[in-house]
Amino acid sequence: MRYLKYLLFVVTFIILIGLLLPEKLRIPVRGASAHDWHQETFWYEPWVSSGVHKGIDIFGKKGTDVLSASDGVVLFSGQFNKGGRVVIVLGPKWRIHYYAHLESVITHAGQWLSSGQPIGTLGDTGNAKGKPAHVHYSILSLIPLPWLVTFETQGWKKMFYLDPSKALVE
Repeated sequence: MRYLKYLLFVVTFIILIGLLLPEKLRIPVRGASAHDWHQETFWYEPWVSSGVHKGIDIFGKKGTDVLSASDGVVLFSGQFNKGGRVVIVLGPKWRIHYYAHLESVITHAGQWLSSGQPIGTLGDTGNAKGKPAHVHYSILSLIPLPWLVTFETQGWKKMFYLDPSKALVE
C-alpha cells in the first residue's frame, strides 16, 4: 500500500511538472511567416479519408529546414503511409507535435529537442506526393480540453486537436 501511494505521488508530480512547463511555440519552418499557410485549413473538410484536416500545411521551398516548434522529446521518427516521413515530439503541457511529409529526417526517438532545432526538411512524402513542398503540422493535447468541443464534423475531437495557427510566434 505504501508503494502504491508513493507511485501515485510520483505520477501526479510528473503530470503537474509537464503542465507547468512553459510553452512558447515558434513557426516550424525556417524563414516562414503566417503568410505561408492558409489560416482556415485547420479543421477544413472534406479532407480525403481522414474527413477533417486537423492541422495546418506550411509551404516553402523543398529542402528548407523544418524546426522543432517547441522544446520536447522525440517519440517517433520514421515513416507512415499517409504522412510519409514524420517526426512526433512530446512537448510542454503534454502536447504532441506532429510533423509530416518531410523530405528528410535528422532526429531519432528519445532525442531531446530545443525549440528551433532542425528536425528535417520540407518535402512531399506520403499522400502529399506531387504537391508543393510543405510540412503538415498538428498539435494534439493528451489532456482533454472539453470546452473546445464543437458541433462540426468530428467536433468532439477538437478537445484534443489545437489550432497551431493561433499559437505560433513569428
